Amino acid sequence: MSDPLQPLIKMINQISVNLDHGDKDKAAEAVASHIKKFWARSMKQQIIEYAESDGSELSAVSKLAVERLNELRKAG
Repeated sequence: MSDPLQPLIKMINQISVNLDHGDKDKAAEAVASHIKKFWARSMKQQIIEYAESDGSELSAVSKLAVERLNELRKAG
């Protein structure tokens, strides 16, 4: 059986590549904003849980983006 997280990991890493123009912090903010707007709540929760438990397949920008996303979620 395939891992249901793999498509999410692939998507966030692709978004990160597309939005990274040299400034990792700006890219992470843009990725977090995109995910906040367009991903279902369950998808966001899954990627946050993955990042907290392992996160080894996430790119550096993706990891930063998930941290930002989690901060936004906790803030309100």
